Amino acid sequence: MTQNLADTSRPAATPSAETSTESSAANGAAGRGWWRDAVIYQVYPRSFADSNGDGMGDLPGVRSRLPYLRDLGVDAVWLSPFYASPQADAGYDVADYRAVDPMFGTLLDADGLIRDAHELGLRIIVDLVPNHSSDQHEWFQRALREGPGSPLRERYHFRPGKGEDGELPPNDWESIFGGPAWTRTEDPDGTPGDWYLHLFAPEQPDFNWENPAVADEFRSILRFWLDMGVDGFRIDVAHGMVKAPGLPDIGGHDQLKLLGNDVMPFFDQDGVHAIYRAWREILDEYPGQRIGVAEAWTPTVQRTANYVRPDELHQAFNFQYLGTSWDAAELREVIDLSLDSMRPVDAPTTWVLSNHDVTRHATRFANEPGLGTQIRTPGDRELGLRRARAATLLMLALPGSAYVYQGEELGLPDVTDLPDEVRQDPSFFRAEGQDGFRDGCRVPIPWSGTEAPYGFGPTAGGPSWLPQPAEWAELSVEVQTGDPTSTLELYRSALTIRREQADLGAGGSVEWLETGEHLLSFRRGSFVCTVNTGAEPVRIAAPGRILLSSAEAVAVDGETVLPADSTIWWAV
Repeated sequence: MTQNLADTSRPAATPSAETSTESSAANGAAGRGWWRDAVIYQVYPRSFADSNGDGMGDLPGVRSRLPYLRDLGVDAVWLSPFYASPQADAGYDVADYRAVDPMFGTLLDADGLIRDAHELGLRIIVDLVPNHSSDQHEWFQRALREGPGSPLRERYHFRPGKGEDGELPPNDWESIFGGPAWTRTEDPDGTPGDWYLHLFAPEQPDFNWENPAVADEFRSILRFWLDMGVDGFRIDVAHGMVKAPGLPDIGGHDQLKLLGNDVMPFFDQDGVHAIYRAWREILDEYPGQRIGVAEAWTPTVQRTANYVRPDELHQAFNFQYLGTSWDAAELREVIDLSLDSMRPVDAPTTWVLSNHDVTRHATRFANEPGLGTQIRTPGDRELGLRRARAATLLMLALPGSAYVYQGEELGLPDVTDLPDEVRQDPSFFRAEGQDGFRDGCRVPIPWSGTEAPYGFGPTAGGPSWLPQPAEWAELSVEVQTGDPTSTLELYRSALTIRREQADLGAGGSVEWLETGEHLLSFRRGSFVCTVNTGAEPVRIAAPGRILLSSAEAVAVDGETVLPADSTIWWAV
């Protein structure tokens, strides 16, 4: 299944010395790691841009929109999976890690995208899915065909069942998507066989990382894409590859409620860190500062810091921040905790408000706090957008690296009223497990025009793999471009100022300033950020000249009125 480029003998394409120097210099970051203050834009390929009109976004579509991302002002682009896959979980079930799925294009398309990005001064980060493969992966299919005793079975977690006839799962682990984390196989002679472990969908069997062949394979996969010129990897389920010895029972049900609160026998085991130390050696062999980013759900920010020790990965997602309510006290607490936890390992803190797995923050903030990161009601959309704009300026003012999910720069809300018959999230079709409403944040984004698919595809009235709301015609890139009050222009201005202000970007601390209830204010050198999370405007003494505001601020009697749910950037 692996595709091959026609020219495999050429030197590795990299942004290496030239692009690295240009990108770093633009942020005043030369010599200390471009990732420390990078703004990284997540592209969900199937929902970004459709080049051929089949209703599915693809790599040529992404490639055609790279100038838009350059002009937006981001430093790097993270691509969600585009590998060969049966798409049981939107590409996170990989059948061939060295091939592009035909729905997204070819390896030549990937090569062209990487080259074009580098010419535009953008870096490319690709998703890597090392915890599990597709059940259509060649290894797993051979393991099924060859039956018990096959060496291929040692590369996954095959186990005999419990009970008189092996009719019960090997342990009590539950799938993140609901139901048992085990599925029973059928032996080649048609009789019931062993069970295999899948922490997610049954179509996603977990690799056994105790088997040397698995580690060898992924080192080879890393080199394959590094040789293609990618600048790094976002590592899916980075906390999940190593399981506790003996695969012990957890005890009881509702195990999902324990996630994020306890170290589980299948998540955040200390053995994962040996894997990342080996990977770091490979990344460091390549020029241009290639990086690894951990998607690691851990009980504490302190345990997250273990993934970014100096000899391991470069960044780890800050999920604690993503889940924080729009509340000044809560935000200050998690900001301090995040910065304090990363400082001992000399790693940048990352900040993120939305991604492809959670309700968009314009909708989360439109609802009452405490509902989690999967919300099924639209809430007060005007309120949600106002808070989302303010939260963006707060995020971009904090020390470290920030992630932007496609469409958030347009102020897109979640689509909470998708008909059941169009949904494709695998957990939606299971009785238990995580909420199956992730499709709402994955609806293709609007580019132009007054009729769906709003420039997502090449033809007005053409298909779209998920339907777009009619009101998105007013949220398109075309409509918002040039409108000084639009969310898109707010992002463009913020990212420009972030590059120009020497005190923004990288760093490990903020200087908190005295404020009142519902207010946050901090200084970073000659820059001050002030946030009002309250429902009423507040009059404050202006600390300097306004650089940017998420809502219109008014001067009254020598003071500045900070509107409700707003953020102001100041030069002091």
